[in-house]
This record gives sequence, C-alpha cells and structure tokens, in this order.
Amino acid sequence: MQTEKSFDVLIIGSGAAGLSLALRLPSHLRIAVLAKKTLSEGNTYYAQGGISAVLDEEDSIDSHAADTLDAGAGLCDETVVRQVVEKGPENIRWLLEQGVAFTRDAPSALGYHLTREGGHSHRRVIHAADATGREMENTLEGQARARQNIHLFENCNAVDLITTDKLGRPGNRCIGSYVLNRGTGRVEAFLARFTALASGGAGKVYLYTSNPDVATGDGIAMAWRAGCRVANMEFIQFHPTCLYHPHAKSFLISEALRGEGAHLLRPDGSRFMPAFDERAELAPRDIVARAIDHEMKRLGADCMFLDISHKPEEFIRQHFPTIYAKCQSFGIDITREPIPVVPAAHYTCGGVVTDHSGRTDIPNLFCIGEAAYTGLHGANRMASNSLLECLVYAQLASQRITDGIDTTPEPGAVPPWDESRVTDSDEEVVVSHNWDELRRFMWDYVGIVRSNKRLARAQRRVNLLRHEIREYYSNFRVTNDLLELRNLVDAADLIIQSAMRRRESRGLHFNLDFPSRDDRYQRHPTILIPDNYHPGHTFGQ
Repeated sequence: MQTEKSFDVLIIGSGAAGLSLALRLPSHLRIAVLAKKTLSEGNTYYAQGGISAVLDEEDSIDSHAADTLDAGAGLCDETVVRQVVEKGPENIRWLLEQGVAFTRDAPSALGYHLTREGGHSHRRVIHAADATGREMENTLEGQARARQNIHLFENCNAVDLITTDKLGRPGNRCIGSYVLNRGTGRVEAFLARFTALASGGAGKVYLYTSNPDVATGDGIAMAWRAGCRVANMEFIQFHPTCLYHPHAKSFLISEALRGEGAHLLRPDGSRFMPAFDERAELAPRDIVARAIDHEMKRLGADCMFLDISHKPEEFIRQHFPTIYAKCQSFGIDITREPIPVVPAAHYTCGGVVTDHSGRTDIPNLFCIGEAAYTGLHGANRMASNSLLECLVYAQLASQRITDGIDTTPEPGAVPPWDESRVTDSDEEVVVSHNWDELRRFMWDYVGIVRSNKRLARAQRRVNLLRHEIREYYSNFRVTNDLLELRNLVDAADLIIQSAMRRRESRGLHFNLDFPSRDDRYQRHPTILIPDNYHPGHTFGQ
C-alpha cells in the first residue's frame, strides 16, 4: 500500500543549512525536514570552532574576502565570496535573534569573544566556547520544534529523488523523494513543490574522519543520479588535528587551539611548522595537514603532538572546556601535556553545482551547505566559513522558494515503491565487507597525498564495488546500510574521477606526479556531467 506525504517544501537534512532554511521560510508553508538519525546527529552538532564574519571595527569585508580567496588557491568564485562575506554580519544577528548564546567578552566593543583560526588575518570567528555547533544546532532545533508548520521526521533516509524525467513526464522537475522509514522498514514517497538537499558531506568515504556516521554523501549521490552536475570533488579537506587514541572515535581538536597559540610538535618536542610555512601553525589547513603527514611518514611516527600547555590553566579550561574534558577522559591533561593528533577527512569542498541562490540544474531542486558546490571554497575551505555558507545560502534559497511557491504546481501522484521482485538479504556481510574495503582504499590511494598509480588502482576497485552493489541493490530490500554504501561508492567515484582530471597540485589536491600548480590550464573548477544531464535546465531554467 502506497503511503504519500505532501508538503510545500521538503528539506533533506537537519543541520545548520536545513534548519535555517526551514526557519526562514514563511510560516504558512508546510515544511518537512528529514533526519537520517536524530535531528541533531550531523556535522553541525560536532563543529567546535565557530562562524567567521566581520564583526570587529578593525576587520573589513575586503580582508575577509581576500583571506578566503587566498585559502581557495585561485579557484574561488569571487562574486560568491563577496556575496557570502557581505551577508555574514546579518546572519550572525539572525542567530542571536534565534537565541544562540555565543561566548561573551566584556572588554570587547562587540560584547562577544572573537577568536582567530588558520588563514584568517583578523580575529573574526564568533563562537560558543569550543562547542559552537552544539549550541547552534540545539537552538535551531528548539525553534523548529516550536513551529507548527515545520514537520520533523527522524530516522528517515532518502533513497532517491523523484523527478518527472524518471516518471516519463515532460522535463526533469524534482517533485520529492522516496524515503526509507528506518523504524518500519517501509519506503514512502515524500512529495513537495520544492526539494532542498542539505544532507552534508561525504567524510565517511575515508577510513579516518572527523565526521559522524551519517556523513555518507547522500545528497551529492542522489543529485548526480538524478542528472545534476557535480564539481571539485577532488578537494577533500583533511583536518590536521584529530585526537589520536584507540578509543577516541572521530574527535576533533579545534583549529582554535592553534589560533590561541598552540604549537605542533614532533615526538621529540621540537616544532616543525615554521619550516613548512611562514605562518607556521596558522597556515591554511591543507598545508598543515600535509606537513603533519610528511613528518609522520618521515619519522615513522604514529602521530604528532599539539601543545597548548604553556597557556594559563584557567584560560585553557575556560576557552576549551569540551576538548579539556574529552582529553581528560582519556588520561590526557592538556593544561600540562601535549595532545597526540593525526589528520582525518573533515570537509567536502566540492558538491552539487548550484547558482547564487542554491538552485541546481534540476528545476525545483535546491542544494545548500556542505553538499553544494557554490564556488565559495575553491581548492581549500578557510576555517569557519562552512557554517557561514550554510546560513547565507539558507537565507538566499528561502527567498527564491518564497518568490516561486505560488507559481509552482503540486507534484501530482507518483507510483508506489516496488518491492515485488526483491527479498530480504541473507548476506549482510557483503555490505559490511564492501564498506570496509571502500574506506580503506580511499584512505590509502585518494588521501592527503595522491599519485596517478594510486588513483588508477582506486578507480579499478570502485568500479568492481559499484557492480557488486548495483546487483545487490536490485535483488534485496533496501536497508540503511545498503543505501549509505551505495551513496558512498558514487561519492568515491566522483572524487576519483575529479582527482584524475586535475593534472596539477593545488589546495587540498596533491599529486606526486604533478607536484606544481598550473595556472595556465587548470585554473577552473573540475565539473563532472552525468549522462542524464539536461543542458537546457541549468539552474532550474
């Protein structure tokens, strides 16, 4: 029996981008927000550092834009950078109106403490201690739960987008998504006039990542399968400092520690970053991550160390309470000793190609947040620009949807999800084995440092995996693990294809066979075009 749910706007993802969009849309619209697990389980909740915006009179829009362009290594869209940076202050004010409690600083003219992170020339990162994402997510979730027009669906995993093209109707308009209800195991149709992907990045494609388990590239993979272009997937940001401990799963050590004077050390206690960049520990993340990777391989060391113990104990406890408590739970006192750290996959700088308001190539389909490629980040994301991008594009997309909602027709009925020719799997081991194999070869061959040979090996393996998973998907009922694996394989393939096309080293992409940057031929985004792409529908036209 077919179950359909109909809304004005369907938002797939419940982090900063998804909840901000829901809250900014008019209150008379019926809005659905899907969360794959609980509403708060996503990258936003675990973001520590903060949100970059020009909030101090000594800072400027020009300076923030210049820093972003510099970090992006020549691949940022300058118009987009300017747009996002200019809208930063008003979006911080919007968060304050929602009730987000940022850390205060009485002597400051602003009244809030601003920290500095790698790549920034000024203190411009507003934060809530070292748990900004948690404060922001909890506040926005509370606001969303209080709105009668916002319907929240937890434990719901989108399977695929529903488009008129797939249904044999004219055009390729998006009218919703098939969704697996993880509680009942049934697939339902969620229909909407507008659909927005706010599903985050693909960090779980790698063996080591700072991301939670839900970061499996779902929105990127679904949009690609539906006919959207994808860009710059070779630029995967590896956060330089994740806690190295056998029982510390995916725990990030915020860049704000380095912003407040922490030093990176070799096992013998000597510093090494000054030898790699004049900005030392405050160099952009790609430089710091490669330096750590280089020293670990050169010395055969399991990790490097991050030391802030030279700062006063009260300062450390006040500014980094979450990190202090977490490290303390593993027997590490950061006020007296250095923290063992390693790089880990952290942020997907590429994604679904969008215009300046978040529209994709498919009419009525938007993409915002980490799943999108807007042109803001270029070849490397500057610290704390990600939450800013979520806020600004939620604002811009809400305006575009509001303007178009009255002239957008209802989706109409769709066929029920067909499970008549599939059975329950008796070989779940296939999914778990393929998941493990994928994440390991991506780490080994498509990680911080790449080569032509490594990429070719990864391409062969991902092709074999895709064949196995397609066969499995065709014969068995969908499960959450299968859907995530299917999306991860698509995301991995897009990363590999993009990396093979960029025959230079730039930003987050470093290839041993092409170690130099080539501005003559490669100063443009890497855009991949699916076979079912409709050129006439670029940006919803």
